[in-house]
Amino acid sequence: MSIDPGQIQTATKIADLIYDFLPANPHPYADQSISFPGCANKVGIGGLWRGGSKKPAVSQLLRDTLDRARDKFCILMIEIVNTAILYRSNKNNPITKEEIELLNKLITEVGFKIPELWDNKFLSRLPSNKPEPIKVETTNAELIATLHKEYIELSSLEPHRRGYAFQDFLVKMFTAYGLKPKSAFRLVGEEIDGSFEINGDTYLLEAKWQASLTGQKDLAAFSMKVSGKSTWARGLFISYTGYTLDGLEAFARGKQTNMIGMDGQDLFFILDGKLKLDEAIQIKARRAAETNEFFVSVFTLSDR
Repeated sequence: MSIDPGQIQTATKIADLIYDFLPANPHPYADQSISFPGCANKVGIGGLWRGGSKKPAVSQLLRDTLDRARDKFCILMIEIVNTAILYRSNKNNPITKEEIELLNKLITEVGFKIPELWDNKFLSRLPSNKPEPIKVETTNAELIATLHKEYIELSSLEPHRRGYAFQDFLVKMFTAYGLKPKSAFRLVGEEIDGSFEINGDTYLLEAKWQASLTGQKDLAAFSMKVSGKSTWARGLFISYTGYTLDGLEAFARGKQTNMIGMDGQDLFFILDGKLKLDEAIQIKARRAAETNEFFVSVFTLSDR
């Protein structure tokens, strides 16, 4: 015998694995091809089936195929697997993904890798006997701590990456505080647009992360956007760097505000746990209703 002792041992392991794949001596009235000798016959090596006790017979078939008809080994394994999938399915004991993955590992130990049995689409169609992974719920405190870290890291990103990172951060932040976006926030040019709902009030969102302070022009443009929606729509403008004093004064002069503002320090204050996001929005909205002030820092409002 030309196969080495290691391959003989592996052939025995394969026989142990596939023992229940197929019968060795099917019922006389059953389809004789649905068996180990039937598979050997179909690939042209029926003469290598010696019969007798099932496990030794299967092991001997594999060893003899490796020794005397090595070019038929992969074809034999494919035939056994395909036949076994049908046979075991009819027995309500389907071949599992884990069984084939172990079979693939053993087959590599005798020097072969059968592409058909490694194919991801093929494997994905097989049932798995692995239990569903236990889902570990992340506490809200842990999530906020993660967001705090992400927010700090944003400042170190290159500008072209930071816009999308800021967008993703805001989606996570609004979700963490229970303000699920009614439509996903999206980056448009240098601005992040979206909407969310809080206590029945619909807010449009615009956010900017830029080096310069936000001025009256940007605020007026967003106010017009909010005004163009339903009369009950409100706006939240987030400017990481903050707002120009002239811009705030010009924006507030002579007209009612339909939006409130936040800056980067507000977000830090919230992520530090000093105030919840929804609470900060409600406090700012009340202050705007009372004084028509578009932006007042949460540091000031939290001292009230």
